[in-house]
Amino acid sequence: MKKSTAFGVILGNRGFFPTELCRAGRTEALAAIKSEGFEAIVLTPKDSPHGSIESLAEARLCADLFRKHRERIDGILVFLPNFGDERAIANAIRWSELGVPVLLQAYPDDATKMGLAHRRDSFCGKMSAANNLRQYGIPFSLTTEHTSSPKSESFLMDLRRFAATCRVVRGMKHARIGAIGARPAAFNTVRYSEKLLERSGISVEVIDLFEMLGKVGRLRDSEGPVKAKLAEVRAYVSTAGIPEAALLKMAKLGVVMDRWMQERQLVGSAVQCWTALQEFFGVVPCTLMSMMSNNLLPSACEVDIAGLVGMYALQLATERPAAIVDWNNNFGGEPDKCVVFHCSNLPKEFFAEARMSCQEIIAGAVGKENTYGTVVGPLAPGPMTFCRVSTDDLRGRISTYVGEGEFTNDKLESFGGYGVLRVKGLQELLRWCCRNGFEHHVALSRSHVAEGIADAFATYLGWDCYRHGGGGSSSVV
Repeated sequence: MKKSTAFGVILGNRGFFPTELCRAGRTEALAAIKSEGFEAIVLTPKDSPHGSIESLAEARLCADLFRKHRERIDGILVFLPNFGDERAIANAIRWSELGVPVLLQAYPDDATKMGLAHRRDSFCGKMSAANNLRQYGIPFSLTTEHTSSPKSESFLMDLRRFAATCRVVRGMKHARIGAIGARPAAFNTVRYSEKLLERSGISVEVIDLFEMLGKVGRLRDSEGPVKAKLAEVRAYVSTAGIPEAALLKMAKLGVVMDRWMQERQLVGSAVQCWTALQEFFGVVPCTLMSMMSNNLLPSACEVDIAGLVGMYALQLATERPAAIVDWNNNFGGEPDKCVVFHCSNLPKEFFAEARMSCQEIIAGAVGKENTYGTVVGPLAPGPMTFCRVSTDDLRGRISTYVGEGEFTNDKLESFGGYGVLRVKGLQELLRWCCRNGFEHHVALSRSHVAEGIADAFATYLGWDCYRHGGGGSSSVV
């Protein structure tokens, strides 16, 4: 069951300005949060004027409330119905010791009401609050417009983006991911640094493929979990023409993978998907990986652990399945389009239509009969966010890029899982990837969430992030 995103809410106040503005401001702020299905944890009007904070005592009270609910709070929203007291805001956040993302909002003034009775000066107060947060070493996010009403679509979009940022940050800080087997020997591309990931709170659990297949060998065909997994595989995609022996092998491997994931409390996996499994076991694991990704346990090919982290970030942001593909082919003479492809293990949600087949690329080397288990078909058109995470060992940094585009409805004849992407400035992006040594794998989601992910990576996780089409490259977005 998905956890509802919850925010600690700070209502800034300053006595020089009309405190009454905090009453209406509180109502509008809480209504906006509720309208998006989020929770609010905030002082009540019994605690302080309209639940706002200005004094030292009110800041302490707010911090105490937030600490009490620290397991629930994903981020902090600061609303400024008037100028607000920047010290109270910074102190409340510091004393809460939550270490979660912070979003600064300021209410717009009415140019026809600039007298003392109605004047907000939130425009100015937001700059003071930001200045103090920077002095305190507290990272923060900003709304798209400097001032925006909580009732505006602009703010609601900012709120949704910030919620995505919070989910990514919270999920990444204590993520446990699994590496099943060694990377394919021919793929130096997917090398990564466990130590750099660990520094960001991401732990990697490993298991040898020999150990995994040893556990498979101990399972009997008639066992209940094997039968259940076999039924699950058959129900997932069409298995017409797939030998029964191959399906049974998949079911057994799926049982062992599921048990290991649960025992080790893992949120995702990256698998040694070729060629040992085909040569010595006789199937590809693609359908099992597709099923896991579709059930929000992302699974990446070729032990691409860094690619898996990108998948997980997309999943956290969207709360929907993510996939990993190759930047694979040009598309005719259209510079902003390209073909993406994998053999494939893409989640079922990505396809216009899907069925189980064999892995045609390596069938010639290991025999078609040993390569059943891919999920193939064309990808459905729609919005798309791309993301890549890479451990830059030479610089001791985690480097990333993120951007948006769309799956098109261009017709294409291919095998595997395939589709056409349109990305504005694609040639610039590809040159940037090549010059900076990024991999040919990229994670995708079927939503537009690039801003929220870039904010999480750069502002809160401290990773280098290139936001394609929206601000360039920086450690701070």
